[in-house]
Amino acid sequence: MRSYLVLFQMRFIRGLQYRTAALAGVLTQFFWGFMYILIFEAFYASSSTPQPITFHQLVNMMWLQQAFLALIMLWFRDSEIINQITKGDIAVELLRPIKLYEFWYARLLAQRTSSALLRFLPILIVTSLLPYPYNFVLPPDAFSFILFIITLVLGVLIVVALSMLIYISMFYTLSGTGSILIFGVIGEFLAGLIIPIPLMPEALKRIIYFLPFRYTTDLPFRIYVGSITHNEAIISILIQIVWIIILYIIGKLWMNKALKRLVIQGG
Repeated sequence: MRSYLVLFQMRFIRGLQYRTAALAGVLTQFFWGFMYILIFEAFYASSSTPQPITFHQLVNMMWLQQAFLALIMLWFRDSEIINQITKGDIAVELLRPIKLYEFWYARLLAQRTSSALLRFLPILIVTSLLPYPYNFVLPPDAFSFILFIITLVLGVLIVVALSMLIYISMFYTLSGTGSILIFGVIGEFLAGLIIPIPLMPEALKRIIYFLPFRYTTDLPFRIYVGSITHNEAIISILIQIVWIIILYIIGKLWMNKALKRLVIQGG
């Protein structure tokens, strides 16, 4: 484990150096956050039907999405891994005395956490100063905050495991853009990043609740705003752990199969 922890530390420190990119990301996420909030405000204003989640809860979910976007987005790109697969540089990785799946997993996890660490705090601080109902507020109680942290961490592990499936698929497609776009768009919708899951039709909700995507974003953010009870949150944590194990097994088996068929030309 030491080699993977060292890699995580190196990549994490390296990611903290991109402060200019982080500042640009913060400004971009402010824009998208306000745009989404105004869209849903118009929806709430035009509908007389009671909604399963209040507008202020929805606003807080939008700000959490923007603050932790680097942790939860499936279309997060690692150009080095993509080049290794498409250009054959993966031969160097295979010569290392490490397990490739765990090596890439630690790398992707470090990049996401370092990127989020630079962005989330400025967004949450500024949005907490906005007037009601556009402001960001603390969770209803301390236990909800603890459950939020636990589910967010487990959700990130699920996201990285899903991202690993995207990169493994590139062994077959040899296209980084295509794989990321297809998986990213579908996963983003099923995670509730485009339309919040509470606002979706009941039939679609039943399908989404059987998939791992909602446990990456919808679950921790709804726990934070108080839209999910503590008992349901605790049960969902167990489901998250099960999905982490399932996705890890699938990813390991698929990567081993892909590497057995790997052919590298040139040199």
